[in-house]
Amino acid sequence: MNKQFYGTGVALVTPFNEDKSVDYASLEKLVHHVIQNGVEYIVALGTTAETTTLTSDEKKQVVATIVNTTNKRIPLVLGIGGNNTTEVISQIQETDTSDFDAILSVCPYYNRPNQEGIYQHFKAIATSTDKKIIAYNVPSRTGANIDSATMIRIAKDFPNIIAVKEASPNFLQSTEILKEKPSDFIVVSGDDEFSVPMTLAGGKGVISVIGQSLTQDFTNMVRFALQNDVQKAYELHYKLMDITRLIYVEGNPAGIKALLSLQGIMQPHTRLPLVAASEQLTQRLKEALAKL
Repeated sequence: MNKQFYGTGVALVTPFNEDKSVDYASLEKLVHHVIQNGVEYIVALGTTAETTTLTSDEKKQVVATIVNTTNKRIPLVLGIGGNNTTEVISQIQETDTSDFDAILSVCPYYNRPNQEGIYQHFKAIATSTDKKIIAYNVPSRTGANIDSATMIRIAKDFPNIIAVKEASPNFLQSTEILKEKPSDFIVVSGDDEFSVPMTLAGGKGVISVIGQSLTQDFTNMVRFALQNDVQKAYELHYKLMDITRLIYVEGNPAGIKALLSLQGIMQPHTRLPLVAASEQLTQRLKEALAKL
């Protein structure tokens, strides 16, 4: 069993300075913050990291900063995905992944492959490496959904695909995967608000956005759910619900960066085509944070 991926993982943002250069000092501060407040593992270079706007050299330096700052205290996951299967395989084979415990690979986006195309994509990746892989289903971003039958097929056919980060808005799809999956296959929520119900239904936690900000409450919430302590889990769920919804009002990661800025961890800057959170949203987040 891959228990190092039970609980709360966080998909780290990439902090930027006002001139849009990468703020590596704030990235170090963020890594220390999440580890000290209880996350079980970190995801580097995911969607939330604005990875598509980073240069090759910046990606290497971001990875090095996260690896060095983490210093083997908790497991690490590296995002390597795309809509060109051959290129994804090349990236995995050419990247030094020795410091990472798994690769997070998103469903191919934009091309909109059918279910057989999705299956063959993950088959090609899985058979090209011995590395553990977490599949990522996020149809709101990719335009393609890995349906439950395809995900179960992938889980059964490829032992090194050990988990799915499931962010479909259809919760019934998640329960279908949980019902039919192999016993050692892990399902984690890719949506902060589904963390508790997904875990109580048999999932093993979440890869979170809000968890890198309100880390202590959020990680405790997920642990209560894993312990089947429904009352305590939902107490924290409802405590965090309003602010969790707020961070997505103007898109991700603008909201979480504004919240982290209010906490003094980093500045709120993003890179185009994303823009920083508006003054109105920042004020709403400030008020919500004060209530907590």
